[in-house]
Amino acid sequence: MDTTLTTLRDKLFSGKESSQLPAIAELANSGEDGLLILDEFIQSRKAANTEVTWIDGKIHQTLLKSDLPKAIELAQTHYPQGVVALHSEKGIDYQPIQNLLAQQDFEEADRLTSKKLCEAAGEAALERGWLYFTEAQLIPISDLRTINQLWLVYSEGKFGFSVQRKIWLGLGKGWEKFWLKIGWKKDGSFTRYPNEFIWSLDAPRGHLPLSNQLRGNKTMQAIFSHPAW
Repeated sequence: MDTTLTTLRDKLFSGKESSQLPAIAELANSGEDGLLILDEFIQSRKAANTEVTWIDGKIHQTLLKSDLPKAIELAQTHYPQGVVALHSEKGIDYQPIQNLLAQQDFEEADRLTSKKLCEAAGEAALERGWLYFTEAQLIPISDLRTINQLWLVYSEGKFGFSVQRKIWLGLGKGWEKFWLKIGWKKDGSFTRYPNEFIWSLDAPRGHLPLSNQLRGNKTMQAIFSHPAW
């Protein structure tokens, strides 16, 4: 193994996320030898039964973006359904959200997330097409945690309800500061849906998912107050 690959391998196995992120991309672009190191890393995490994090999601996304047959093979072998175990008390299928996030189609994943939240809340919300704030508590803990985990894992830890909640609490639950911090308001005006939102990892931390933001803060507050946290 050459020096460059050895260095990248050391970074990947270091456990430091700041070193792992660039190493994943570089290894994926280093041909078969780089992919073998990624394969070794994936297997080591599975053998140790390591908790799934955004590192796993990033590897999955990187493999899917590669044109190399070996990368496609690794993605299909290790992540046939994705990296997140999908739990739902109501038997709801969250696989389509996982597929979209793995492909970094954040806009469509956001739309589907809103629909799945309504489905988890019950028939009234599903028929209406949006979530009323009193219905947020009807969403089972397992379902809300699954949705949140999907967003966390496939966004380098930048997106998800838990991320938004942490920012909100850190700002003393101040909504105006919160809107500005996550990019939902600028120069006194709310961000317009959908074109003014940033549907990529270039967005501010906590920018996604939208969680029905067009209907005020009551629904968000209800989600942030959910027993899932």
